[in-house]
Amino acid sequence: MAAGMYLEHYLDSIENLPFELQRNFNLMRDLDQRTEDLKGQIDSLAKEYTANARTLSSEQKLSILRQIQQSYSKCKEFGDDKVQLAMQTYEMVDKHIRRLDTDLARFEADLKEKQIESTDYDSTSSKGKKSDSRQKEKKTAKTRSKVKSSDEDGSPKSAQKKVKLLQPGEFNSPATNFGNVHPSDVLDMPVDPNEPTYCLCHQVSYGEMIGCDNTDCSIEWFHFACVGLTTKPRGKWYCPRCSQDRKRK
Repeated sequence: MAAGMYLEHYLDSIENLPFELQRNFNLMRDLDQRTEDLKGQIDSLAKEYTANARTLSSEQKLSILRQIQQSYSKCKEFGDDKVQLAMQTYEMVDKHIRRLDTDLARFEADLKEKQIESTDYDSTSSKGKKSDSRQKEKKTAKTRSKVKSSDEDGSPKSAQKKVKLLQPGEFNSPATNFGNVHPSDVLDMPVDPNEPTYCLCHQVSYGEMIGCDNTDCSIEWFHFACVGLTTKPRGKWYCPRCSQDRKRK
């Protein structure tokens, strides 16, 4: 529960407390005034009794004594009522104090719990960020090492990738020279499983390759040796499959 909710509920609970306290205090003040009035009557009766004790008859004496006794009884009742009101007022205030202490304890517990959750979340997120950054650094280092090794070795793969990055308009060129590499040499080369394959032999790109001038060709690029070429032909060139399709049409 938020601090605002604790405060709102507590203020609602003590909204009528001032009026209840004022009512009890007014009642106690009224009881005090009544007691003082009775004490004045008792003093008057006592003075009358002592002053006229010799002249008063037995019945008059008993009457005055009964009045004094009744006044004392009333004063005792008023005093008991005042004590009850005082105890009620004390319990009323003490109840709200106990509730305030309980709400404060709950609020402190909620704050501690939120601080623990926040600390756990921060530590978890920081660990996750550190692990992500370490993984990224490892990947970057691996990529740099691969690029560096490929540049230093001068392997056909670097040249092959340059061919694959050519624009579509450049694919129409009859042939591209990647160096003299024999097909048997490629079998001994380590092949990346993610490396795309070309030609009728379904091998990776190597050596001299020629592109089919059919824009809809599914293979596009072919090795010179696989299509029986030793030099770059003049004009447009179509692969064996596309040539058969053209003849059928």
